[in-house]
Amino acid sequence: MSETAGRPRPHWRAMAAADVPGAIAVADVVHPSFPEGPAMYLDRIALFPDGCLALEDEAGAICGYAIAYPAALGAPPPLDTALGALEPGADALYLHDVALLPALRGRGLAEPAITALLSLADRRSHPAMLVSVYGTAPYWRRFGFRPAGETIAPAKLASYGKGAVYMVRPVGGGDAEGVCLKNEQGLKIGGGD
Repeated sequence: MSETAGRPRPHWRAMAAADVPGAIAVADVVHPSFPEGPAMYLDRIALFPDGCLALEDEAGAICGYAIAYPAALGAPPPLDTALGALEPGADALYLHDVALLPALRGRGLAEPAITALLSLADRRSHPAMLVSVYGTAPYWRRFGFRPAGETIAPAKLASYGKGAVYMVRPVGGGDAEGVCLKNEQGLKIGGGD
């Protein structure tokens, strides 16, 4: 088991239905303003298990999670919504959430999960999208995400709270400046021609 500053390092693994209570406990700490019930987690595990990860500590407790799934570019689903099925025309990978307990932040623990999810998007030849909350847009820029709020209806961001920023990362990441994508309405995302 690897150590960081004398402490065992938590590890990422596939999320299972039995992990949902632990993931909700993490979310209750990290996102108290954005509660989501078990139905959302179970729905995503059933629909797209490859995009559902759990961060497990040395005692086997869930201390973080990551959830991503295919969705239409420019159309992030409202929070706490069970989809029932993936959209047939899904053309992006939506990073719904990456959450770690506050005591684990700053240790580089989120990066392996984010990298895995972005690789999944790239293998599917899909851009990735997310809604940044709590002023985290600068963090997401490190992974190639760029604000694309002009391409999304403000109502789509309402459930994410004030200051939410819709962001997109093109296939392969890199510098998203100058890259042009189109959302489901055909609106340009980014600065390309």
